[in-house]
Amino acid sequence: MFAWISENIATILICAALIAIVAAIICGMVRSRKKGKSSCGCGCTDCPMSGACHSEK
Repeated sequence: MFAWISENIATILICAALIAIVAAIICGMVRSRKKGKSSCGCGCTDCPMSGACHSEK
Protein backbone atom coordinates (compact mmCIF):
# COMPACT_ATOMS: atom_id res chain seq x y z
CA MET A 1 0.00 0.00 0.00
CA PHE A 2 2.76 2.44 0.93
CA ALA A 3 4.64 1.58 -2.25
CA TRP A 4 1.59 2.51 -4.34
CA ILE A 5 1.18 5.79 -2.45
CA SER A 6 4.84 6.68 -2.86
CA GLU A 7 4.70 5.89 -6.60
CA ASN A 8 1.59 8.04 -7.12
CA ILE A 9 2.16 10.89 -4.64
CA ALA A 10 2.31 13.54 -7.39
CA THR A 11 -1.01 12.42 -8.86
CA ILE A 12 -2.61 12.28 -5.42
CA LEU A 13 -1.44 15.81 -4.57
CA ILE A 14 -2.60 17.24 -7.89
CA CYS A 15 -6.02 15.62 -7.51
CA ALA A 16 -6.34 16.92 -3.96
CA ALA A 17 -5.44 20.44 -5.11
CA LEU A 18 -7.98 20.29 -7.95
CA ILE A 19 -10.69 19.05 -5.59
CA ALA A 20 -9.92 21.91 -3.20
CA ILE A 21 -10.11 24.47 -6.02
CA VAL A 22 -13.44 23.13 -7.28
CA ALA A 23 -14.83 23.08 -3.74
CA ALA A 24 -13.77 26.71 -3.22
CA ILE A 25 -15.43 27.76 -6.47
CA ILE A 26 -18.67 25.99 -5.55
CA CYS A 27 -18.66 27.55 -2.06
CA GLY A 28 -18.13 30.99 -3.58
CA MET A 29 -21.00 30.45 -5.99
CA VAL A 30 -23.31 29.33 -3.18
CA ARG A 31 -22.40 32.36 -1.06
CA SER A 32 -23.01 34.71 -3.99
CA ARG A 33 -26.34 33.07 -4.71
CA LYS A 34 -27.42 33.42 -1.06
CA LYS A 35 -26.52 37.13 -1.19
CA GLY A 36 -28.70 37.53 -4.27
CA LYS A 37 -25.93 38.22 -6.72
CA SER A 38 -26.26 37.14 -10.33
CA SER A 39 -24.10 34.29 -11.54
CA CYS A 40 -23.54 35.89 -14.95
CA GLY A 41 -22.07 39.09 -13.51
CA CYS A 42 -24.18 41.48 -15.55
CA GLY A 43 -27.39 43.34 -14.88
CA CYS A 44 -30.71 41.56 -15.26
CA THR A 45 -32.79 44.47 -16.56
CA ASP A 46 -32.71 43.30 -20.18
CA CYS A 47 -32.72 39.58 -19.48
CA PRO A 48 -35.93 37.77 -20.47
CA MET A 49 -35.49 35.29 -17.60
CA SER A 50 -34.95 37.90 -14.86
CA GLY A 51 -38.32 37.10 -13.34
CA ALA A 52 -37.38 33.45 -12.93
CA CYS A 53 -33.92 34.07 -11.47
CA HIS A 54 -34.73 36.89 -9.08
CA SER A 55 -38.32 36.51 -8.07
CA GLU A 56 -39.64 39.13 -5.65
CA LYS A 57 -40.30 37.74 -2.18
